[in-house]
Amino acid sequence: MTASATSAPSSKYGKGREALLRAVVDVVAHKGLRGLTYRAVAEAAGVNNTLVAHHFGSRDALIAAALQWASEQSIAASRLREAAQQKTGFTEALMDLLLTDPELQVFQYEMILEARRRPELTGPVAELYESYVRALSEGLEAFGVTANVRVVARSLFAAMDGLVLQYLAGVSREEIAAALEEVHQMVTIRRDGGPASGSSHE
Repeated sequence: MTASATSAPSSKYGKGREALLRAVVDVVAHKGLRGLTYRAVAEAAGVNNTLVAHHFGSRDALIAAALQWASEQSIAASRLREAAQQKTGFTEALMDLLLTDPELQVFQYEMILEARRRPELTGPVAELYESYVRALSEGLEAFGVTANVRVVARSLFAAMDGLVLQYLAGVSREEIAAALEEVHQMVTIRRDGGPASGSSHE
């Protein structure tokens, strides 16, 4: 392993396991899952082929790890927990999710579609969604939403998820930003005891 690591060229993504995960995201985003091979990942990361198998053992393990890593990166980049509780800056924070690293979003959509054809991906994809809902739930609770927080979080994420897909399909930044601002207004109404809040004072 040491000989392979030292003889391989320097990775343009950094070093070690994270460089390989970043490479998986880019390979799938540009070539689809059918283009994901150990060789393609190694070439994208600028490392020796054997490092991919060493770190992950199997292609399915590589995919599952990349899904988890992609969601963690997206949540961190967009400050998702913080965005949900902001009175201002909500739209700007979520636009970061779209603009900072679109390959992360393309990769995740590729995996979601592939899970329809490959049941073994259902678990990792479900956890992908759960990570977003969990992050939003934490932010909404801090923002003051107290009733049906997970339902609100899942609804909020569904709106965001659809807007991300629309942005990737070519809808303008201005239109997406306006829609996100509308979503934020709806969440604020929910927090302030609007018609849908129901048991917010329990």
